[in-house]
Amino acid sequence: MQLGMVGLGRMGANMTRRLMRGGHTMVVSDLSADAVNGIAGEGAVASSSLDDLVSKLNPPRAAWIMVPAGDPTEKTVQALISTMQAGDAIIDGGNSNFKDDVRRSKLCAAKGVHYVDVGTSGGVWGLERGYCMMIGGPKETVQRLDPIFKTLAPGRGDIPRTPGREKMAGTAENGYIHCGPSGSGHFVKMVHNGIEYGMMQAYAEGFDIFKNATSKELPEDIRYDLNLPDIAEVWRRGSVVSSWLLDLTAIALTENPTLSEYSGFVQDSGEGRWTIQAALEEAVPAEVLTAALYTRFRSRQDHTFAEKMLSAMRQKFGGHVEPKSH
Repeated sequence: MQLGMVGLGRMGANMTRRLMRGGHTMVVSDLSADAVNGIAGEGAVASSSLDDLVSKLNPPRAAWIMVPAGDPTEKTVQALISTMQAGDAIIDGGNSNFKDDVRRSKLCAAKGVHYVDVGTSGGVWGLERGYCMMIGGPKETVQRLDPIFKTLAPGRGDIPRTPGREKMAGTAENGYIHCGPSGSGHFVKMVHNGIEYGMMQAYAEGFDIFKNATSKELPEDIRYDLNLPDIAEVWRRGSVVSSWLLDLTAIALTENPTLSEYSGFVQDSGEGRWTIQAALEEAVPAEVLTAALYTRFRSRQDHTFAEKMLSAMRQKFGGHVEPKSH
């Protein structure tokens, strides 16, 4: 299948590579000519502008946007709407607010252009592992684009089937689902990231307790000098708290048990705030997720080992680089 990719950053470039490996034809665009030329050297079709990208796509066209959420995505969508024709599809694979998706889908519909929002998880590891995708938009359009989603997704792999799942249809076991109408994909991804905040915070606080088990404030006979890399490693093997985030934690602690290269300054990308806002609008208690978000705010003022843990996990799964400690 032919697809346009707008944005060749950490994820956009690797998604392009994975799709080309799967036999798809990619037309690419980016503000950086070097990025375009680099991917073109690997087999993609280069374009010099969004208009040029659209002109090189065959109807019904499909263009995937992988640029920062907010104004960059808004401008890209608006530019594509002005160029595309009825029957074409715009796919936003970034981290847009789901309410923006609803608004944009109406703008697209006025011109007969289909709008699909895809919450995408996989980070810098997605090229090899595949991407978990949560998709919103018109059912017929999502079905037409299924070859793209199927290639990007991880597939069943070696994960054991959930008991009873063999009686259920759908693509969830392959790593992607159609959640519902416009905005639902990014809504599910938003809550996914809110949960991610909470999980990361739980690991970070637990290991901070381990690190401070040598505190002079404790009676000498209950001070423990614990091996943090070993604890992370043993938990990966048979523990109920094992997860990919723990795998990444083990990598970071093995590389440097003190995490001295991390500042403890932890950014939030927006989805955590939006998750809490949605919880407020729905009158749903979300104490853990709210506390995890507030801890990220605090991390920008006062750094603890827990925040270094959070920085380490973000760097490992998403390539997020935080300022180095002084």
